[in-house]
Amino acid sequence: MSAATLLLLADSRLPAGGHAHSGGAEQAVRTGAVHDLTSLRAFLSGRLHTAGLVAAGLAAAACRTAQLPAASPEEPQPASSGVGSRPTTTSAGETEPSGAPSAPMTWPDLDAEADALSASPAQREANRQQGRLLLRVARRVWPSPVLEELARAVPNPHHPVALGAVAHAAGATPAEAALAAAYHAVAGPATAAVRLLGLDPVEVHRLLADLAPDLEAVAGRAAAADRPPATSAPALDLLAERHTRADLRLFVS
Repeated sequence: MSAATLLLLADSRLPAGGHAHSGGAEQAVRTGAVHDLTSLRAFLSGRLHTAGLVAAGLAAAACRTAQLPAASPEEPQPASSGVGSRPTTTSAGETEPSGAPSAPMTWPDLDAEADALSASPAQREANRQQGRLLLRVARRVWPSPVLEELARAVPNPHHPVALGAVAHAAGATPAEAALAAAYHAVAGPATAAVRLLGLDPVEVHRLLADLAPDLEAVAGRAAAADRPPATSAPALDLLAERHTRADLRLFVS
């Protein structure tokens, strides 16, 4: 069931609005940063190891939160203090152990974490739009008390948070949720590049196939982390902000 679920979650035909987002690819094409297969490969790899890693970590954390018993009004879920619980990141980009396990993260915890890990208001808005649409679709496809709880706590969740909750509702594990998030981080921009540049779709999918080991490695790091890894991609933030001011836009983000 989990393998089939993973395919459904990663399918671009899931009617959750993913086809309308380029993940920065449209603005990267406009600036000339992405103009052929070689530059697209570099863009996708960079996106995977930054925004993709963060998204995978948030999705895994959300899936773990969804596994917790629902809190009663008298006994709310403990909120994470965040003190001494975040894993540190070395200069090489590797996440180090964080020591004592952190307290379970509530839905508001995760939403605040996603906000803190995204410096660009445009990216935050795009993330919330995709999360809202995914949650709306998933509540019909995979009805679950967990999704109703998330909708009450955070009506417009960030996409990775919604994805992790949906993954649990559909029977997937945190590691599988992380893998779906990592794939989502590169598959959407890759497809957008085909449409924007007229690239050979077979060659672009070959790029994605070449990234498969990196996808698994990023998802594994994210799922194993005590907290969602903290990394940044200033270039993606700048592309997102410029995109919102563009006179002509084919994609939302």
